[in-house]
Amino acid sequence: MTFHQPPHTYTGEVYLKVTDLDKLTAFYTEIIGFKVLSKEGNRVALTADGKKPLIVLEQPENIKPKESRRTGLYHLALLLPTRADLGKAIKHLSRNQIPLGASDHLVSEALYLSDPDGNGIEIYRDRKPEEWEWHNDFVSMSTDPLDAQGIVEASGNEEWDGLPADTIMGHVHLHVANLPESQAFYEALGFEVVTPYPQALFMSTGKYHHHIGLNTWNGAGAPAPSEDSAGMQAYTLVYPEQNKLEEAIKNIEALGGKVDKEDETYFTKDPAGNGIVLRIH
Repeated sequence: MTFHQPPHTYTGEVYLKVTDLDKLTAFYTEIIGFKVLSKEGNRVALTADGKKPLIVLEQPENIKPKESRRTGLYHLALLLPTRADLGKAIKHLSRNQIPLGASDHLVSEALYLSDPDGNGIEIYRDRKPEEWEWHNDFVSMSTDPLDAQGIVEASGNEEWDGLPADTIMGHVHLHVANLPESQAFYEALGFEVVTPYPQALFMSTGKYHHHIGLNTWNGAGAPAPSEDSAGMQAYTLVYPEQNKLEEAIKNIEALGGKVDKEDETYFTKDPAGNGIVLRIH
């Protein structure tokens, strides 16, 4: 988990606009394994460790179903501490008859599913960084078949008991409209490309395999979703110190972007309209 703490910049909590707060809260607690950290009106904060939120659900008035073929969230990615934890997740999700996708990415092993609103979710575990294969500045990633049996066997007789307390938001993967424009924006925020992929880029700080994924799989030039569409409202980038955050803000403004401040947090949007909360560790 060293890639998700200072001196690196990394992903934090994700804010989702949902169509049915009770239904989505039940899904994220009973199926994904979160605990409710707080509930205020039409807003629920979900946690793994009982202290900090990882997902915040909000049901605005007059919310509409998630629009298709738009920019926005491709998936949020929950990073589990161990392979055994992933094995317990497979057993739990299978018993609940949740449709799953799965891939071995060389750097990680991952499950894929969707919530009732159609938001993508990845649940994964990382291989040790010394097992990752680098070619100059690019790390090797793939979409190979997952050894699900081996992962389940790694969990032994242990059973799922919700998300482990050490679960974190490992990365977010976004639909964008223009890859070069988005790359320039995230480079201004301090990220670098570590893997190019067909119609996609993976970017990180500190040589992680990726904190941010970008793709144009919904079509180059895809429009941003309507304000009243369900889906991601924003995700969080956590900076290690104030001067790094201030540098990122200056870079956004130099690109013509707008940054709003509220208390000790800042809010902006990337060129595709994806909302970003900026704060320090």
